[in-house]
Amino acid sequence: MTSKGKIIVFGIAFWYPLAGVTYQFLHYLIGLRRLGYDPYYVEDSGRWVYDPRLNDLSPDASANVAAVAPILERHGFEGRWAFRGNYPEGRCFGMTEEEIPRLYREADAFLNVTAAQELREEHLSIPRRIYVESDPFPAQVRAAQGDEGTLRTLAAHDVHFSFGENLGHDDCLLPTVGIDWLPTRQPVVVDLWADGGPPPDAAYTTITTWHNKGKDIEFEGRTWYWTKDREFKKHLDLPRRTGAPFELALGDDEEALRLLREHGWGRRDSVRISSDVEAYRSYIQRSRGEWTVARDQYTRPRTGWFSDRSACYLAAGRPVVTEDTGFGKFLPNGEGLFAFSDTDEAVAAVERIESDPARHQRAAKEIARDYFEAAKVVGSLMERAGL
Repeated sequence: MTSKGKIIVFGIAFWYPLAGVTYQFLHYLIGLRRLGYDPYYVEDSGRWVYDPRLNDLSPDASANVAAVAPILERHGFEGRWAFRGNYPEGRCFGMTEEEIPRLYREADAFLNVTAAQELREEHLSIPRRIYVESDPFPAQVRAAQGDEGTLRTLAAHDVHFSFGENLGHDDCLLPTVGIDWLPTRQPVVVDLWADGGPPPDAAYTTITTWHNKGKDIEFEGRTWYWTKDREFKKHLDLPRRTGAPFELALGDDEEALRLLREHGWGRRDSVRISSDVEAYRSYIQRSRGEWTVARDQYTRPRTGWFSDRSACYLAAGRPVVTEDTGFGKFLPNGEGLFAFSDTDEAVAAVERIESDPARHQRAAKEIARDYFEAAKVVGSLMERAGL
């Protein structure tokens, strides 16, 4: 078959080698391939990688590459991936030092997913440069504040997409800084998540980090929060109020473990689940559904953002109850997927699911097929990007 063109996906799968991140980029690659493109996955950054064993940054990417590369190759991308540590003593894996610049010369476009790849002259020679933002808020605020690096990065791309589907709408508080932000959402290869149904004792779950430091942002005289613990603490009474089992997969956090135990929540080790793609998928498939919160930076400004992890729950046929970011303007709400703004609404959503679980499982799968299927989402993005 004739290829529609060579497309590079830049990302952070090697930089942050956790299962949810790996799936995020695998979905793009498979979606592009199914649409007839010739996709490649590349990381070519000057920053050190995150090493989960150290819980810190490291110049040695070998363990991260050893964890992620076999997954890419198992899905047919052998010879089509590269990691190059573009820093002193950084090593090259996968494609060679000679093959990477050749790919840049031959590529028709790149998708800079999560805006992870800092652009150099060799990247700017690629004809079509597509910015795909997974986390709205920081870039818009920094651009509005005149941050030169952010403005330079945005200007280096030809077209800009964001998971913040409400950007530019009257009810969204974020500035658009003169950019036409095109709405997109996370693609999911739905057939990767096929499953027969959860066990009878399954809990409502999510996979998360309880507390994040250093990512809150000051804007227009207010603090906009990144950490999720502020949101989780508002809804700790859910097990008591619904009678349903709830469980969080998270790391060791003394405060979180105490609060969950006191309020009747289960807990799993998120590090163990997220270190293996099969364990991650199995955990989602063995869940009753997902109940989760969203960050203040997504909810308060009404960004319309939706989680790629939640899309995987839907693809597995697991209903999702998640904090409202304004996504109800763009996605179905009330059957298989529920947005809530307070605990009363979350309780009502869980009660509706419990009244007819099979119905809401079917609805969840239908939403995934209709709104998140990789070929549909990526196909729309590529068409609007002029490809």
